Amino acid sequence: MLMCFRYRYLFLFLFYFCQLPGFCQLEKPAVLPTDSVIEHCGFSLLYNEKYEQAKWVAYEITKKETEKVVKRSNKFKPDPKVSTHTANNNDYKGSGYDRGHLAPAGDMCWSQMSMDESFYFSNISPQVPAFNRGIWEKLEERVRAWAIENGTVYVVTGPIIHDKPTTIGASKVAVPQYYFKVILDYTLPDIKGIGFVLPNAASEAPLQSFALSIDEVEKITGIDFFPLIPDEQENHIEKTLCIHCWEWSCK
Repeated sequence: MLMCFRYRYLFLFLFYFCQLPGFCQLEKPAVLPTDSVIEHCGFSLLYNEKYEQAKWVAYEITKKETEKVVKRSNKFKPDPKVSTHTANNNDYKGSGYDRGHLAPAGDMCWSQMSMDESFYFSNISPQVPAFNRGIWEKLEERVRAWAIENGTVYVVTGPIIHDKPTTIGASKVAVPQYYFKVILDYTLPDIKGIGFVLPNAASEAPLQSFALSIDEVEKITGIDFFPLIPDEQENHIEKTLCIHCWEWSCK
């Protein structure tokens, strides 16, 4: 009984106080003491110099932030906060791959700074055009719909790169074989989580067919998601895959 009360207290603390801007960042995965997390206006990321792109990008998106305040910038540029330098436009020129967003520009249209920073190459990854403009875009749109329906969702997304990947450009930017995305709805009364792993390829399959539990995505990526949630609650959310708990239809 005491244990249950303690976890309930921790949940209420996180739920109410994490609504305050900058108070905590539930979206951030666990990191090592040696990891250097880069903070931008609308998202944070852990850069992977070996593959010249982020290992993960994490952000919160609210219903209010889905409202378009600024237009898409389309000004791709190196990230000045990455000391080892990022990729650039020349790496992608003639490669046959799109400059695919990890944190989508559509989720960053609530301020000019967040929009501009979403075009840093630290947030970009080589994507097959039919993937970027197809199933990946559909998932991005679905996440925005969930933010509207649930008030706030927390998102972590990134590439899955196996040994000896194909590379592009002088910077040798690795081409991921897959991409992952995990989403947490931490709003009462129905807190829930869901994960996805999608091949970097065109697909006409429904999004639901790529859905996994967050635990399964953790096993694939080696990333510990949502470590700030009380352990007992985190374990329940991350082991559970409830497809029908999420809205899938377009309205």
